[in-house]
Order: sequence, then C-alpha cells, then structure tokens
Amino acid sequence: MLRAGLTMMAQGRSLVPGGALTLLFAGAAVLSLFWTPYEITSLDIANKIKAPTLAHPLGTDHFGRDILSMIMVGARTSIAVALVAVGIGMGVGVPLGLAAAARKGSLLDEVIMRGNDLVFAFPSLLIAIMITAVFGASAVNAIIAIGIFNIPVFARLTRSGALSLWTQDYVLAARVAGKGAARISAEHILPNVTNLLIVQGTIQFSLGILAEAGLSYVGLGAQPPTPSWGRMLADSQTMISLAPHMAIFPGMAILLTVLGLNLMGDGLRDLLDPRLRRTGR
Repeated sequence: MLRAGLTMMAQGRSLVPGGALTLLFAGAAVLSLFWTPYEITSLDIANKIKAPTLAHPLGTDHFGRDILSMIMVGARTSIAVALVAVGIGMGVGVPLGLAAAARKGSLLDEVIMRGNDLVFAFPSLLIAIMITAVFGASAVNAIIAIGIFNIPVFARLTRSGALSLWTQDYVLAARVAGKGAARISAEHILPNVTNLLIVQGTIQFSLGILAEAGLSYVGLGAQPPTPSWGRMLADSQTMISLAPHMAIFPGMAILLTVLGLNLMGDGLRDLLDPRLRRTGR
C-alpha cells in the first residue's frame, strides 16, 4: 500500500506544489471573510504609496489602503467569480455534450455543436462588453460572460469523451437491456468522463481567474469598493514608476494562482488518466 501511494505521488508530482499554491490563495480568500490586517475601506492618505514595511508587509496603494488586505479580499472575488463561472459551464455544457453524443449525427447534435461554434466565435471579453452594455458592469455579469464562454468547452469535451464510450460492450449491453439514452448517459457515460471533466475544470478555473482579472482591468468586472486583482493592476499603471509594488504583488497573486491550478490540473491528469499510468509517465 505504501509503495502504491509513493507511485501515485510520483505520477502526480506536480499535484503537491500546485495544490499547495491553490490552497494558499483559497485559504487567504476564506480567511478574508473573517479577518484582514486592515479594513479595505480604511483610507490612510498620509501613508499612501508606501513601500513594504512591517506594518504593511506588501505596502500601501494610492489611497493608503493595505495591499495585503486588498489581495486577500481580491482572492475571494476572483475565486468566487471563476468558480461560479466554471460551475455554469459544466452545469450546462456537460448535459449538452451528453445529449449530442447520444444523438450523434442527428439534428439535435448539429444544433448543439453549431451553437457551440457560434459561442466560440465571441471571446469572453466581447460577451462581457455586450452584456454590460445592456445590464451594466458588475461581478455577476462577469460571471455570466465567463460562464457562457465555458459552456462550449465542456460540451465539446464531454461529447468527444462520450462518443468513444458509446461503442463499448457494456454500453451495448445496457441498450440491449432496454435502457434509454438518457439513463445510459447518466449511469454509464457520465461516470467514465468525470476524470476528463475534473482535469478540464481546473484548467478552466485558472482561465476564469485570468478572464476575471482581464474584465476587471478594463472596468467590466467587480465594481468599487469590492477589491479585484485586475482593477488593482489597472489602478497601479499610473503609479508604476512611483510605487511598482502596487503592480508587482497583485500580478504575482494572479501568476501564482494560475500556476498552482495548472500544476494541479497536470497532476490530476497524471493520476486519473489510466493511459499515463500504464506508460509510467
């Protein structure tokens, strides 16, 4: 058992550092619900754009706000937006992919896949611009925009994985036993594509954080006074020569979070993909 555990750890060697980075920022987001070093709405103009000190380990911004506190609350915003957006993508895309695979070559399959192509033609930023033009800029609209963009990703992945399973003997046996397409998809197809969805989910989660930061950077994400890593970067661009730490620390937060999620996704793929386990990667 110990040997098997060590083998799994070796195969998923990127899972540990990736999980550690992810847990670090997830923990900071959870902690910010109860405590931050300073109130994020507390302004201290006398100590604005101060370099890192013992009192402010990451320095202060142009309003004298503590950057560490802002990053902690910003982590909550970025993770919440990305998590809900990925949930929307999976919740809508997976059933669509299962339905398309079950009716391969039918009108339903064509409608679903051509609809996915249409959504892919519009990047999440463009979707956000269209949504905010009608409903206004907010974190909720950013979630909707990123979630819509995630739907075809999961639909395509699910359909691709499901198509290879519909020819398997156990699926043919289920059809002979009288099970319908919906029941087979739920009982036999979905459990066998879950590994693919978990890995893709971590990748889309990291892309969701990048998308949220990008939307906030251009003013289409979370609105003041809610902190956001992307808007912290936008605020720092006019202060980059006076206070480079205002850009460095939010940028590092985005970089390390995305890196952690990508490493974790790579490690999960190594652990969950039986083909990689057989080749001993």
